[in-house]
Amino acid sequence: MTAFLFVIIIIICLLMIEIPVAFAFGVGALLFSYWTGNNISFLVPHGYKTMSGFALLALPLFVMAGTLMAAGGISDRLLNFVNSIVGRTKGGLGAVTVLTCALFGAISGSSSAAIAAIGQIMIPRMTREGYPEGHATALVACSSVLALLIPPSIPMIVFSITGGLSVGAAFLSTIIPGVLLTFTYVVLNFIFLRNNKTITVETSLSFSEVTKGVFRAGFDASFALLMPLIILGGIYSGIFTPTEAAAVAVLYSAIVGLYVYKGMTYRSMFRQFVQAAITTGSIMAVLFFLFIISRAMILEQIPKELAEFLLNVGGNKYVVLLMLNVLLLLIGMLIDDVSGGVLAAIIFLPVINEIGVHPIHFAAIVGVNLGLGNVSPPCAPMLYMAGGVAKVPLHKYIGPTMKFLLLGHLPMVVIITFFPDIALLLPRLIMGID
Repeated sequence: MTAFLFVIIIIICLLMIEIPVAFAFGVGALLFSYWTGNNISFLVPHGYKTMSGFALLALPLFVMAGTLMAAGGISDRLLNFVNSIVGRTKGGLGAVTVLTCALFGAISGSSSAAIAAIGQIMIPRMTREGYPEGHATALVACSSVLALLIPPSIPMIVFSITGGLSVGAAFLSTIIPGVLLTFTYVVLNFIFLRNNKTITVETSLSFSEVTKGVFRAGFDASFALLMPLIILGGIYSGIFTPTEAAAVAVLYSAIVGLYVYKGMTYRSMFRQFVQAAITTGSIMAVLFFLFIISRAMILEQIPKELAEFLLNVGGNKYVVLLMLNVLLLLIGMLIDDVSGGVLAAIIFLPVINEIGVHPIHFAAIVGVNLGLGNVSPPCAPMLYMAGGVAKVPLHKYIGPTMKFLLLGHLPMVVIITFFPDIALLLPRLIMGID
């Protein structure tokens, strides 16, 4: 345990001085294997074996689907459709941003992809129409983590694979929290902007003109809206696995982007493949070292010792759950959502089993809490990414971000933690889990 704590401190220090995440965990893996006397040549094959599993192939495929969506015009059509419904009210563009991030998450499964695709379009658009820069940036950052909750979610895939859980059940556990958080952010957006005098709203159109606009935008976005239905319907009907669904998403995005919306050429599609490969490579490097650390931890019985320690300190299930939420929040602050999902499965699932919490309920806790951590200062990887896309200084969006988090996301963490039936309702109804 002492060696493990030293390694964690070293990894945190490396991350704080902005060493790339993969290198930080690589150093941690080497040091931990050396200090515990485990032969690294024995641990490396385990990392390769875990990464070569069929289920994990869904990760690069969903990353690729997300890049093709942004380049092929699918995300633009989603934006236009949602905007035609709620965009003509005061604060409506903010609601459009939240809802489109949720829809984008239902296809790409990546919060960083949501920021890149939606943020680049919506932040300039909101500021042109009078939205405060800080509010627009904070809204995109906070809404981007809906992609962790609305399936298919890449962090849920790696969490489930690492923990030996059903990917489909983990997906279902976060749907209701994701919908509730979407609604919460939409409401908060309207409340925060209710006294704003600078926002311009188009009010000259009649009801029939608005209705025609909704139908036109819906027809134009029909291929985009079919995508989450095909993916999720295929998974839960048993037609294909999550990995096969990811392959279908790539093929569908390519066909629609090339031949229907014509937002891509073969040359630009190749560039998207290259970008997806770069993103996937960085993720897989992190996962490789995390799997090595996880194997060494199991050999040293670190998860068991940690479970015993938390149970002795906490005394009961609810205190331990509070402690785990704090630790998950810290993990989410320091590293990306995918790495956080793996660490949560490695370190905390044994604790969950000891205190009698359902592992699928814990999957929902992980998804909601890591999302909170990813936009919570001081590290907040998704928050700073949104600021970089918007080119807005931190002091302008830190205040609005904290309001969204404290009034929206933090209460959702508490609700999902202490009311497990919310997370377990759909897995029980659809998959019949106990």
